[in-house]
Amino acid sequence: MTTKADPQSAETVIRKGLEEVGADPDQIARDATFESLDVDSLDLVEIAQIVEDEFGVELTGDDVKDLNTVGEVIDLVVTKAA
Repeated sequence: MTTKADPQSAETVIRKGLEEVGADPDQIARDATFESLDVDSLDLVEIAQIVEDEFGVELTGDDVKDLNTVGEVIDLVVTKAA
């Protein structure tokens, strides 16, 4: 079941996920790129699982393959959970 995600709650969950995979909390911002945070594709898979557990939103490899920033993932989660 999908749980509605507002931008703030999505950002909180994604921020927590990024911290869990080793991103520097001081560098996490909507415009931060995954490259600048040293987040790779395996880390994104882990974050996608956290999002699915929290909101019931499945993010596939196709969903995230062209995303480059934290803000893009937040927007995608909010859109898919609507």
